[in-house]
Amino acid sequence: MKGLVLAGGYGTRLRPLTHTGPKQLIPIANKPNIQYCIEDLRDAGITDIGIVLGNMMPEKVQEFLGDGSKFGVKFTYIVQGEPKGIAHAVNCAKEFMGKEPFVVYLGDNLLKNGIKAIPKKMVDEKADCVISLMPVKEPQRYGIAELAPDGKKILRTVEKPKEPKSNLAVIGVYAFNSTFFEVYPKLKPSWRNEMEITDAISLLIDSGCKVVPHHVEGWWKDTGKPEDILEANHLILDGIESSNDGKVEDGSAIVGRVKIGKGTIIFGRSVVRGPAIIGDNCRIGPSAYIGPYTAIGDQCHVARAEVDDSIVMDDATIDVERKLVRSMIGKSSRILSANGLLPKGDRHVVGENTTIYL
Repeated sequence: MKGLVLAGGYGTRLRPLTHTGPKQLIPIANKPNIQYCIEDLRDAGITDIGIVLGNMMPEKVQEFLGDGSKFGVKFTYIVQGEPKGIAHAVNCAKEFMGKEPFVVYLGDNLLKNGIKAIPKKMVDEKADCVISLMPVKEPQRYGIAELAPDGKKILRTVEKPKEPKSNLAVIGVYAFNSTFFEVYPKLKPSWRNEMEITDAISLLIDSGCKVVPHHVEGWWKDTGKPEDILEANHLILDGIESSNDGKVEDGSAIVGRVKIGKGTIIFGRSVVRGPAIIGDNCRIGPSAYIGPYTAIGDQCHVARAEVDDSIVMDDATIDVERKLVRSMIGKSSRILSANGLLPKGDRHVVGENTTIYL
């Protein structure tokens, strides 16, 4: 069985962070979103993986992923270019897949318990397609599956219905066999002018194929917006284990579960309260407070500030007597002090190479 990770799209809801790179490379608990997808596929025994590239700086995805050897897998890069829907992206991989079954994983999705159950169900039930389902609060925002009364048969799938007939969202992990490519030519663009994966699944059902539901256990996140990424960061840090490869000077303190990288120093009466993660070669202090559910990337410096429930990306500097809450601070950004008093509790989404004086 092969794998397919989709790394396209514009990430408009994540601007300005996506002005300088694809959304799939935004770090969550100091690891790019797409890496979690790759590791889930690998852990499910899938090591031959296609990466579908869009036109949003695809070279950065290739630079980070390489040939796959550092993750214990092998990559084949497939160019989609202009985003024309998930089904279109999958069809771009037709030659790569050949006649093999495959798992599709959207590169901006996260699942707590991985995906091992999905390829297993594909094999055990001799299915043509397995779709992952999870109840959601606002089903009109998602592709929705309508099930038969016994819950075992999928009647159809609909993209963002105005009047949903269920609350079961079709989430971003699917398994198909080559019948997908047989029905794709019958697919027509939706009202969004996209080739919808939900329409492709409905075509499979109408063609008599066996489409099987998989009800996901644990949490799932689609990290399409800043608040989703912060929540995903929160969820992953909930499972972090303590480790310290750096140095904590006398007078500073680590409280709770905190992971500290190599070459990092906590000094000057600073406090890091977990769950939290601090990357390599950081300087935390003097008088810094890193609050729970915060991820600090590599080569960062935080002084005097309080940073709570936030993501600070590599090479950022925060040196200001202020409290930052639920913030995303981009790579190489600087938040520095200025004269004057302003209310505390700022919220920021800051792109790369930005300077803010507060």
